Amino acid sequence: MANVVAIVGRPNVGKSTLFNRLVEARQAITDDQSGVTRDRHYGVGEWCDVFFSVIDTGGYVTESEDVFEAAIRRQVEIAVEEADAVLFVVDCAAGLSELDKSFAHVLRRYKKSTFLVANKADTPIKTHEAAEFYALGFDTIYPISAQNGSGTGELLDDVIKLFPQKGEEDPYAGLPRLAILGRPNVGKSSFLNALLGKERSIVSEIAGTTRDSIDTHYKLYGKDFVLTDTAGIRRKARVKENIEFYSVMRTLKALEDTDVCILMIDAVKGLEAQDMAIIRLAQDRYKGLMIMVNKWDLVEKDSHTASAYEKTLREQLAPADHIPIMFTSVLTKKRIFQCIEKAVEVYENRRTQIPTSKLNDVLLPEIERYPPPSLKGKYIRIKYITQLPSQVPTFAFFCNLPQYIKQPYVRYLENKIRDHFGLAGSPIRLFFRQK
Repeated sequence: MANVVAIVGRPNVGKSTLFNRLVEARQAITDDQSGVTRDRHYGVGEWCDVFFSVIDTGGYVTESEDVFEAAIRRQVEIAVEEADAVLFVVDCAAGLSELDKSFAHVLRRYKKSTFLVANKADTPIKTHEAAEFYALGFDTIYPISAQNGSGTGELLDDVIKLFPQKGEEDPYAGLPRLAILGRPNVGKSSFLNALLGKERSIVSEIAGTTRDSIDTHYKLYGKDFVLTDTAGIRRKARVKENIEFYSVMRTLKALEDTDVCILMIDAVKGLEAQDMAIIRLAQDRYKGLMIMVNKWDLVEKDSHTASAYEKTLREQLAPADHIPIMFTSVLTKKRIFQCIEKAVEVYENRRTQIPTSKLNDVLLPEIERYPPPSLKGKYIRIKYITQLPSQVPTFAFFCNLPQYIKQPYVRYLENKIRDHFGLAGSPIRLFFRQK
């Protein structure tokens, strides 16, 4: 998308609130605590039928106590480099600060079209007091309230004049979505950065570094898709603060929206209870699923290590033993691109359409060889199978007594479908109908 608007400024001036206002959704986490936003966060806004990409950024600071300060600054600079228009947000309630002045000097170096936005101008007096920001050397000040939307119309009227084209309503529409999920500190953000070859997400040893779910458009081997980096999910008892609670909510929303979940686990720690909870959530929502065992370089190995490790994993995953497992090291970039190839393969499996004639030719002999067990002297006869139009492979089995088919036989049929047609990592749904 050519039309890009970056929202920048020091911490706690209301950048994320303005971002949510422009994209008309509560996408970014907002809190009175400073430093909540760290990575670049993208959304799509629309004004007068013109669509534009909006980038939310962390607060630009120097000489603060925040361990993420330098990384946040780099993220802000990348956003400004990408932008066609920059919204420099200042705070009417707090007044002009030295940080505003030093950041204004930084922005001038980029020679971008910059709009000075005086936020929190909720009253006529505050709007009047916004005049002190003329000291920053900008010709026009836009007093607004991101909270209630006043003044944003006049700002957007001038912003969209910069855009030569109308833009796309949803640049990601129709693209496969892959979400990277897992517990904190397993290497999700490092994986995204390694794939892109640049710092898209901030990485640190501190659990909870990523807070928002971050979408990135990615292209590999001629295929386009959207990668979503998410916050790590911990047990409910461990979630101490509001911000982490909202981070987990965003991660669960990313799981709802995705096509394929890449569950990353730590090779040293193995599959933990929280990983099993993510697997169950993905299965309940009929998502494609694969497991990426990261930090494989830290495991002492012999020629049987991988097969023994995989055998243990499959026993823990049973009966869902169709989930692909990849052994990787993000640090050494070992097999990370094969991992994405496998996730795209799972996406393709999830969209598989099998012709009715082929289904019947293959499955009816299997059913004849091992028919459903009779119940109360009644014999169940499956006559015909067809695939239903659905987002995931869904099959209808037409038979005389559908109510008598029990779960073990359902699992047998599912295994036979996987034996003949693959569908690794994809969910399968089976329905039984009266013939």
